[in-house]
Amino acid sequence: MNAKEMIMKCRIARIFTMAAVTALALAMAPTAKADDKGCSNATLRGTYAYTVTGSLVAAPAPLGPYAEAGAQSFDGNGGTTAAGMSSANGNIMPATSAGAYTVNSDCTGTFTLQIAPGITAHYFFVIADGGAEYQAICLDPVAVITRIGRRLYPGRAI
Repeated sequence: MNAKEMIMKCRIARIFTMAAVTALALAMAPTAKADDKGCSNATLRGTYAYTVTGSLVAAPAPLGPYAEAGAQSFDGNGGTTAAGMSSANGNIMPATSAGAYTVNSDCTGTFTLQIAPGITAHYFFVIADGGAEYQAICLDPVAVITRIGRRLYPGRAI
């Protein structure tokens, strides 16, 4: 067998290999989509350790940097509560709130937290790691704040 024949056989083998890999990938794609069951309120269930960082940029809040850490519980049915400690421009105070949440099938959602009488914070979030984490951003124009929560006791049935 000469060099041209060997090169041709190698090229043909590569083409068949690429065709087989492509066919396999295309065959698996519908299966992967069928296994993706999406999210619901029940996906966000349990207690999450959370941190908040950002700034309060408009009244009525005290302007300046803001941070918070605590625990936020989601009941799996659309109710949430949170308790922790916050620092608003260096003023340390307890932070407690209660609210509601909605999870979309694409694992995004919104929640509201009543943080004081007449003051409600609105968040958009994305669920990550099969419900073990969420990442959120405050939608209110008075704050530039992100919030990240990680489930306490991951893998444990609730």
